[in-house]
Amino acid sequence: MSSKSIKKLVFGAVFCAIIFALTAFLQIPSQTGYIHIGDAAVFLVASLLPAPIAAVAAAVGAAGADLFSGFTLWAPATFFIKGISAFFFSSKEEKIIKPRNILALIASCALCLGGYYLYEAFLTKSFLTPVASIAGNVMQCLFSAAIYLIAGLALDRIGAVQNFRR
Repeated sequence: MSSKSIKKLVFGAVFCAIIFALTAFLQIPSQTGYIHIGDAAVFLVASLLPAPIAAVAAAVGAAGADLFSGFTLWAPATFFIKGISAFFFSSKEEKIIKPRNILALIASCALCLGGYYLYEAFLTKSFLTPVASIAGNVMQCLFSAAIYLIAGLALDRIGAVQNFRR
């Protein structure tokens, strides 16, 4: 295994820990769970690392936070939703904030809203009950997207992607 591959795996592990921390420790309680900004780190790792590494970091970090925070029932959905979200983004260009990744934000938020809605509908056997969760999920997506855009623009400005890939 090359030193470049090991470096990417290490960055993946670091991002996994960051996703976990931002999700588990910076929570705003909501009616149906909690709102967090961990998705901003999910979007960043997916914009910086190859999709398979980013997907594992996102899935494990976010689902681990659900387990740690007492939301064990949600961990399976989180694992798949966050892992799949990482595949929407591209890490193959010189900038984080680019048209593809902005579209990826929209797709990721749509997956988050739809995925958690369907999972909750499955759990409750009702398509009406999950409607109460939509507002919190929208807020989470918007906050995380805003933080991702701000962080991505700042990192693009200092040329972090080029330094990251050395």
